Amino acid sequence: MQSFTIKRIITFTFVLLTLGGVISCSVNRFIPEGESLYTGSEIEMTSEEKAKDLKDVENELNALLGVQPNSKTLGMYLGLYYHYKAQNEKPGFITKWLNKKIGEEPIYLSNINPERVEELLLNRLDNRGFFYSKVQSSIDSVKKFKGITYDITLTEPYLLENFQLRKDSLPIYDEIQELLAETEIKRGNRFDLNVMKFERERIDRELKQRGYYNFNPDFLIFEADTNRYDNRKFDLVLRLKNQTPKKSIVPYEIDSITVYPNYSIENDSTDFRDGVTENGIHFIQKNDYFRPDRLEPYILFGKGQKYNAETARLTSNRLSAIGSYKFVNIRFNEKDSLNTADGIAALDADIYLSPLTKRSVRAELQAVTKSNGFAGPGISLTYSNRNLFRGGETLSLSGNFAYATQISGGTNAGLSTLSAGLKADLILPRLVPFSPSRFRYAVPKTKISLGGDLLDRGKLYTLNSVNVSFGYTWNANKYVFHELNPISVNYVNLLNSTEAFEAILDQNPFLRQSFEQQFIAGLTYSFAYNELVDKDKTHPIYLATSLDVAVNTLNLLNGGKETAFGLEYAQYAKLDLDFRYYLKWGKEQALITRLYGGWGIPYGNSSTLPFVKQFFSGGPYSVRAFQIRSLGPGSFSSTDDVGSSSFFDQSGNLRLEANLEYRFPIWSYLKGAVFADAGNVWLTNEIELSPDESEESRAFNEELSEKGRFGSDWASELGVGVGLGLRVDVQSFVIRLDVASPWRVPYLPDSERSRVPFFDGGDTNLTFNFAIGYPF
Repeated sequence: MQSFTIKRIITFTFVLLTLGGVISCSVNRFIPEGESLYTGSEIEMTSEEKAKDLKDVENELNALLGVQPNSKTLGMYLGLYYHYKAQNEKPGFITKWLNKKIGEEPIYLSNINPERVEELLLNRLDNRGFFYSKVQSSIDSVKKFKGITYDITLTEPYLLENFQLRKDSLPIYDEIQELLAETEIKRGNRFDLNVMKFERERIDRELKQRGYYNFNPDFLIFEADTNRYDNRKFDLVLRLKNQTPKKSIVPYEIDSITVYPNYSIENDSTDFRDGVTENGIHFIQKNDYFRPDRLEPYILFGKGQKYNAETARLTSNRLSAIGSYKFVNIRFNEKDSLNTADGIAALDADIYLSPLTKRSVRAELQAVTKSNGFAGPGISLTYSNRNLFRGGETLSLSGNFAYATQISGGTNAGLSTLSAGLKADLILPRLVPFSPSRFRYAVPKTKISLGGDLLDRGKLYTLNSVNVSFGYTWNANKYVFHELNPISVNYVNLLNSTEAFEAILDQNPFLRQSFEQQFIAGLTYSFAYNELVDKDKTHPIYLATSLDVAVNTLNLLNGGKETAFGLEYAQYAKLDLDFRYYLKWGKEQALITRLYGGWGIPYGNSSTLPFVKQFFSGGPYSVRAFQIRSLGPGSFSSTDDVGSSSFFDQSGNLRLEANLEYRFPIWSYLKGAVFADAGNVWLTNEIELSPDESEESRAFNEELSEKGRFGSDWASELGVGVGLGLRVDVQSFVIRLDVASPWRVPYLPDSERSRVPFFDGGDTNLTFNFAIGYPF
């Protein structure tokens, strides 16, 4: 089999190379007489002296080379070829279609102006301190295909000797002198206009935080003096331009603040009534739309304070984050009081807030796929009331109903589910019951939730649950998010258990114990650091962790009893960590590495984690070469002697996973991926064996304990798979189809665990995963 595969690869490669040569030759005959196809430019750079950061300089110079040559795929000018073919009198439907999709007009050498590129390169070298360098271009010719080489000889760069601020008695010079303590312009630095431009913009930003409302970076000028006795040294002076307007060099104070909480853009309406004043801020609104005492804490600047552009930006962000407004506009108006005795001018601040629709109803028809392999139709209905108590509160009432059948769960295929739920969320844009807090970056929110769910798996059981939580969410900055729920209560009740499911529980007391933990009360905390929000980052990372603790509070309140409200309550601690690294390049190409680890420890009342808190492995968001929840624990694989489903058995309290995925564009909204996954779950605690257990049950648990325990050979028990994926990505809505094949199968004997993906394994060598959204 392997020999046959190698032959096919060699044959396929030979065909591609032959096809590339044929198409390249075919393109050659289309090139007009007197023209040569441009094959690209390159830079060859030599330096008289060793200089720093030459790689960065070379990258900048490469960006100036201008027009890119026609693209090649596996050595073939496919786009150019079909462009030429489409110019025929009768090109044919397929040729016209391919030309429309991938065709490229030819780029000839005559389209390139080497002399102009030389000028650009020399100018950029001067800007980077390499004065009097030399650039010479030459044409590399191969028949009708020609490229250009730019030979660059760098001179020794000019280095900074002295840097000073030329100042007079104006107060703004004292401010600038303070800011220069943090400058990046240091003695010994190479002459660099980019650094000077950055320094002007940095000073401008800092001055705008010190009241200089009308300042502009163009008012600053750098003067370089290269006429020194030292060879290749220069002095640098920073000063204000002579014609800088007077109003640009004086600070401004806020003289008044007026807020319009119910502003209408359509009517441009502001004159409702006299309004009220709260802590020096004047509120003018119609029908008291928003309580002034609730709105005032979101405004970070006050009367008598100096203008600060950063504070104004943060105030706008905070007002937008309340959730009641679709538009927030802060306008500063200069007052005619420039020549004040203390040299400070005045601004009036007007804040216009345009509300969102107060009430809304949203209905959704859904096609649902879940991580446990269930898929089917559903419907949800959501009612929202914004600004419920005139303090930015949002009430959401939602209901859902869905039918699903398990389409990819091994022996579970055909298992159907009916689910229904009701949920109420009240979100308050402040900390309750604490006093208003001036979190500068964003508004902390208090969230109160109450919900109930009913799950009917007709062949097995009915499960209903009630969830109550009280907690807080907030963004510490652009990248960091926190969520803390000091109160989290979950009551689960198992009803209508069928004989088939009872047989599963009788065989597996470990599973029965996990379902008996009906009452879960504790706290949860989540933290996320997400650089993906910055679209310009080429190496973003994502780090998330969550802590779930069923605390001893109930034990203390009940005097050490093991029940609350007549129900046995769970006691455990659970922690997980998810780390991802993204390497992006080109057009929508990325290599993603992900590491995940999770560990749960039962204690006190609990010998196992509650079933809903256990870890599972396998499926479209995990190790994709294995069916839903079919991995582990360890090398264990449950049997199905009573016609039961392994879905309920293969879980653990420790989970480790690693993923590697390369994503690339194919055409328009269609994307592709190549990936490798590894992972499993294990048990870390002893399984309690009851003296009155049946022999069958005891044998099952002994095998589970032996094969499922985490040990020193855990690496050999990893399930490993590789695969390919297709994704339809329309404005971040992703429909995903992955096909994967196992490389290592941990529940097989040691000598049989490794296999050749896509070839070994017979009917079990392929796993298809259909899902919504990217796996990570």
